Amino acid sequence: MARFRALFGNKAMRNKAADSTALHLELGRKGENAAENYLAACGYKILARNWRHSHLELDLVCRDKEYLVFVEVKTRQNADFGGPEGAITAAKKRRLAKCALFWLKEHDAWNIPARFDVVCLTACGKTYHLEHYRNAFDFSPSLGNSHAAWQPW
Repeated sequence: MARFRALFGNKAMRNKAADSTALHLELGRKGENAAENYLAACGYKILARNWRHSHLELDLVCRDKEYLVFVEVKTRQNADFGGPEGAITAAKKRRLAKCALFWLKEHDAWNIPARFDVVCLTACGKTYHLEHYRNAFDFSPSLGNSHAAWQPW
């Protein structure tokens, strides 16, 4: 590393890191655009995109008929390492559920039935292979700290 810096300087190191981060973010942004277009074509009404509460984020919040749908979008360049589906861990599900609780509270939407969908995209050249998992997971365990489980209905 020190030899690389001596040959090319710190600026070359920073640019390489910035470029790789930019490519990663661009892939995610393109995946979210594709997922949003797909869901809209399926009749979903998009209510929010990249909704944040503190460090938590919901990629898409939609309405599908009577359901409020919290959509997690996972985009990968290839299917290596389990593909996009492999990124939906138990910890990720807990964070999504916690953020969804904040969304429900802020929008006073406790009376609307809700579910979690996952849209997984894998790049195939300039297009994507898309898998949509409706009601991908149910979150019924406690969130910890004596908080109630998911929705009260």
